[in-house]
Amino acid sequence: MTKINSRHLVDPLLSPLLDAFPTVALSMETLPAMRARAMPFPDSGEGKDTVEVTRRTVAGPVGAPEVEVFVYRPLAASAARPCVFHVHGGGYVGGSAASMEPIHRPMASRLDCVIVSVEYRLAPETRAPGSVEDCYAALAWTVAHAGELGVDIKRIGVMGESAGGGMAAALALLARDRGEYGLAFQHLIYPMLDDRTCVSAQPHPYAGEFIWTPHNNHFGWASLLGVEPGSAGVSPYAAPARAESLAGLPRTFISTGALDLFMEEDLEYARRLMRDGVPVEFHIYPGGFHAFDIAPGVAVSEQARRDSMEALKRELAG
Repeated sequence: MTKINSRHLVDPLLSPLLDAFPTVALSMETLPAMRARAMPFPDSGEGKDTVEVTRRTVAGPVGAPEVEVFVYRPLAASAARPCVFHVHGGGYVGGSAASMEPIHRPMASRLDCVIVSVEYRLAPETRAPGSVEDCYAALAWTVAHAGELGVDIKRIGVMGESAGGGMAAALALLARDRGEYGLAFQHLIYPMLDDRTCVSAQPHPYAGEFIWTPHNNHFGWASLLGVEPGSAGVSPYAAPARAESLAGLPRTFISTGALDLFMEEDLEYARRLMRDGVPVEFHIYPGGFHAFDIAPGVAVSEQARRDSMEALKRELAG
């Protein structure tokens, strides 16, 4: 494959983020260090006095371990609130729900919603469908305990970034097909949806140079699936883009950067959702690579965060 050279297309104001968050080639040898590395999420302290944060252990899938969830709930008295069921990113092999507190506490405060964040089992120690079944079990617990949590079960939606966005999309498919729980929306930030991107005959010549590369994508998908990415028979509950039909899914928000490796699969997923009658809001940001939206003080990143928050407000309003 020809070496990618896309630096000239990167928004210049995002360059400091590349220095702070350098691209690392994932392998079984480098995976422990990747997992141990703290994500660069600044903690403003917002919500510390107004949002209750609790850590709960809930029943896992049949025959599997219990699942941890983090619950963020505003302390102010209120009727039942909407709920964001959140799935963290990390290429299916890393990340944690615990690390998201600096993001989730302010979000729960600003949106006046409950956030339930699930600590699913990671690959390669746990292969598909273990992780999405963990998420389903945590969703089942959320619905069953909606009264205790102060959650309006008609306004529960799923959200995630990167692999978490892919897992949220898979969870939405699983919920649709099992018919036990109705979801109000899916909110997907540069979601990792399609293992076949790893074996594309015509890979995007300018996408995926930074943060999440084709090499890392292959490692993440192979770790989750236990087979080569692009193999026959991969379940849509692992790779949502494999679903034959997207009809009946809840209204959807998708955003991605123009230089993100997932850009084309996200665009294609949005196109298919619209052709299957699902309301879709899609955003693509020029000069943005994977995870560009975490950069502070950069116009394109702030715009992406603003668009996401405004969409969440509309989604949670029902």
